[in-house]
Amino acid sequence: MNGNAPVPHSYDYDLIVIGGGSGGLAAAKEAAKYEKKVLVLDFVKPTPLGNSWGLGGTCVNVGCIPKKLMHQAALLGQALQDARKFGWQFTEEVNHNWMTMTESVQNYIGSLNWGYRVALREKSVTYENAYGEFVGPHTIKATNKRGVEKLYTAERFLIATGERPRYLGIPGDKEYCISSDDLFSLPYCPGKTLVVGASYVALECAGFLAGLGLDVTVMVRSILLRGFDQDIANKIGEYMEEHGVKFIREFVPIKVEQIEEGTPGILKLTAKSAKGNEIIEGKYNTVLLAIGRDSCTRNIGLDKVGVQINEKTGKVPVNDEEQTNVPYIYAVGDILQDKLELTPVAIQAGRLLVRRLYAGATTKCDYVNVPTAVFTPLEYGACGYPEEAAVEKFGEENIEKT
Repeated sequence: MNGNAPVPHSYDYDLIVIGGGSGGLAAAKEAAKYEKKVLVLDFVKPTPLGNSWGLGGTCVNVGCIPKKLMHQAALLGQALQDARKFGWQFTEEVNHNWMTMTESVQNYIGSLNWGYRVALREKSVTYENAYGEFVGPHTIKATNKRGVEKLYTAERFLIATGERPRYLGIPGDKEYCISSDDLFSLPYCPGKTLVVGASYVALECAGFLAGLGLDVTVMVRSILLRGFDQDIANKIGEYMEEHGVKFIREFVPIKVEQIEEGTPGILKLTAKSAKGNEIIEGKYNTVLLAIGRDSCTRNIGLDKVGVQINEKTGKVPVNDEEQTNVPYIYAVGDILQDKLELTPVAIQAGRLLVRRLYAGATTKCDYVNVPTAVFTPLEYGACGYPEEAAVEKFGEENIEKT
C-alpha cells in the first residue's frame, strides 16, 4: 500500500488463501513472515470412490511425492534383477507386496500432513479444513465437513485451488475406474491394469506399475507427452514397450462395465478407433484414467466477485504479477492460464507474489526457464522450450541443435 492510500476499513484478515497446496501454503507462510494476518482454507472433495486426504495439496498427497516413492519401488525391483549379473546370489523368488508399499507411502504422507499443520501453527497462520467460496466483495464463505458456515473478510485473496483429474464422461467411468487420486492409497494390488491417457501422469503410473511386475497396457488417443519434445517422448514410449508395457494407439474408451466384483474385480472396457469405426474390447482388473486435469475454479463463487475465467478450461488469466482482473484477488499454481503446472513453480510464484505485496520486492516469476523431470522408466529432464515450441516461437533458422 502506498503511503497516501486511505487506511482500509477493518477486515478480518490481511490475506485469505483458498487452497492448502504447494502455492497456497508457500504464500501463506511467506505472508506470516511480514506479520500479516493470514487464513488458509483447504478442503478436499472426495473422489467418486470416496477417497480424500489431508493438508498439503496434490503434490504431497496424490502427486509427485507418492509417485516418486512408487517409481523408486520399481527401480529397486529393477536393481534386484540387475544385481544377479553383478554377482549377487539369491535364490528365492522376488515378489512385491503392494500393501506394504502403500502403507509406507501413506505413513510418510501422513507425517507431511502433520508437518504442514504444525508449520502453519508455528507461524500463526489460521488454518481451517473448510470449503471456501466467494459470496461478495472482499467476503468469503467457509463451509466445514459438518456443513457449518462462517463468513470472513480480507483485504486480499489468493486463489490456489489447483486441479483434479478429469473423467471421460462415458458409461461406467466414475463407478468403476480409478484416477491418480485413488491409486496411491489403493487398498489392494491393481492387477492387470489399463492406463488411459498419454500425459506424464499416465506414463509414469504405467511405468512403475509395470516395474512392480503387473501386466500394463496404455491406451493413447494421439501423441505421447503432448507439450514435451516429441523425439524424446517417442524414445520414452519405445523404451517402455521394450520393457513390457503394451500400447493401444489411436483408440478412445466408450464404455466400462463390471463383470466381476472384487479387490480387484474384472472390468470390460469397450473402445472405439479415434480414426474410424473399429470397436475393440478388453478385460482388465483396473482401469486408471489419466487424461488430464480440470481447474477447481467453477464452484468457488468467482462469478459473485467478477473474476474472469476461461469458460472452456476453467483456467484463470492473470497479469505478470499473478493478479486477476479483480485487483484484490490473485491466483497461483495449476489454475493459471498458459502457465506450467508444477509444484515448485506454484511455490516460487506464491512467495514472490507475497514479497511484492508486503515487502516492496519487484521480482516476478519466470514461467519459461523451469527445469522439469518426468519419472517414466526412462527418466527425462528438460528446461526451457521444447524443440517444437522453440521453432514456432523463434523460427527454425534461429535454433541450434546437436
